Amino acid sequence: MKTFSKYGFWTFVLLISGLAVLPSMLHPGDQADQTSLRFPEIPLPSFPDKKFKVVDYGAIGDGKTMNTAAIAKAISACTKAGGGTVVIPAGIWLTGPIQLASNLNLHVEKGALVIFSPNRKDYPLIETWYEGRPEYRCMSPIFGENLENLAITGAGVFDGSGEAWRPVKKFKLTAMQWKELLASGGVVDEKNGMWWPSEAAMNGAEYLENLKKTNPQPQREDYEKARDFLRPVLLQLSRCKKVLLDGPTFQNSPAWNLHPLMSENLTIRNVTVRNPWYSQNGDGLDLESCRNVAVYNCNFDVGDDAICLKSGRDEAGRRRGMPTENVQIYDCIVYHGHGGFVVGSEMSGGVRNIEVRDCTFIGTDTGLRFKSTRGRGGIVENIYIKRIFMKDIPAAAITFNLYYSGQAPIVEPGQATGLDAEQAVPVSVETPQFKNIFISDVTARGAEQAVELLGLPEMPLQNIELKNVSISAQKGLVGMNASHVKLTNVEILSQSGPVLAFHNGTNVTIEQTLYPDKAATVLALTGSKTAGINLSKMNFSEIKNKVSLAPEVNPQVVNWGKER
Repeated sequence: MKTFSKYGFWTFVLLISGLAVLPSMLHPGDQADQTSLRFPEIPLPSFPDKKFKVVDYGAIGDGKTMNTAAIAKAISACTKAGGGTVVIPAGIWLTGPIQLASNLNLHVEKGALVIFSPNRKDYPLIETWYEGRPEYRCMSPIFGENLENLAITGAGVFDGSGEAWRPVKKFKLTAMQWKELLASGGVVDEKNGMWWPSEAAMNGAEYLENLKKTNPQPQREDYEKARDFLRPVLLQLSRCKKVLLDGPTFQNSPAWNLHPLMSENLTIRNVTVRNPWYSQNGDGLDLESCRNVAVYNCNFDVGDDAICLKSGRDEAGRRRGMPTENVQIYDCIVYHGHGGFVVGSEMSGGVRNIEVRDCTFIGTDTGLRFKSTRGRGGIVENIYIKRIFMKDIPAAAITFNLYYSGQAPIVEPGQATGLDAEQAVPVSVETPQFKNIFISDVTARGAEQAVELLGLPEMPLQNIELKNVSISAQKGLVGMNASHVKLTNVEILSQSGPVLAFHNGTNVTIEQTLYPDKAATVLALTGSKTAGINLSKMNFSEIKNKVSLAPEVNPQVVNWGKER
């Protein structure tokens, strides 16, 4: 990692000279930061100057010879020699799973294409974690567990042959693509809506459900019938330390692409992660219960969430009790994904101390995405996001949704009675909490919804700040069950509906907010719990005619502060 930031050297010079840092030397928005997170230094792995070329151990890069044993021999020789670099040169290298080792740099040279076998029987079933719970799954094509001092480098490509594993939904393909897919083999479910690579894959979920009902302690062999259904992630690094991913392209995964799990001191830089946009569960990077991580200069173009932070699901995640923490993400581009930067929904072990900056999202379904639901538990806190640029976002540019996979109440003027009838449930270890999240210097052009803040009645979103944000969208900002929300210099250029709508919002501060001149309603308030709505540095004579209060909202809850 760089020792100094862009202006760090000159800042240092000025400080030791007794001079203040000039504002012009700061990135836009730096002065607005509530605090500066301090991250521990992340050590990079280092290796002896020894090289082991896979061709010297019998590997043949012709795209038809299986090289599983030859690559394993090269890695074994490297390990016996005390570590070094295993080199995969230019060529097409067909192989089964590659099991990594400590003190190993797996280097794929430019022109190297590593294609993992489409034969699902080449991947043994192992005990691991998937989607936040302990599961039997097929071994990942690239797999490492309990390793230290590890790297995967170079300009080559790893291809996971995901087409041999993934189901495909009909509505995501053109008529010609669907026809070609059917001609390739596989089976289609009774509703003719999902293609599967085999009948065993199609029936896998039902088989496993029945297995767990009838057998409280199923063994590995009991899962063999569902092997085709138990898709692996392309790369899994479990309980590893001091890891570097630098340079390669990881693509076409059976499920998630990159999955560091319960690992620490990770550097992920200069990598490209690709999956077809229609790929089921085709996440880019899932950091799960990891600590001390830097992700930068990476490109993502995937079929699900792009850069995602997780920490286990429900009771299993809480029992593990390992938050994802001390993570820096910067200078990344996401071209497609369900979310550009995402927290959840499997965050039961907590997520904290995160910085995301200087990233661009182009055509992602949502931009900044926070999701959870009742039953998860866990605390998400101390998240700092700045200098994010978005374009063509089909859903919300910024979204907090604590009703993920559930039925969120609809916040619309005139529906306050129904919303107030929503029942809070008792707070427990199963209640998710999202608090202390600061978002600044965000520009988004072309979204369906500008901002969505959906908390729970028993646990509102807490201490959410948006500053120096400009979003053009069809709809504005909607907030429900959110407390201590602060909007400063926020521009919402919405096409319809209220620019800002809060239901049961408390202690909401709105300063210098900009809105379209044609907007009929700038602020709509509903819900009997709404209180402490503070407005300042705005044109009150104009905005007073554009504030809508539902009958249950006392007009005195609106505090008119200092006018612009």
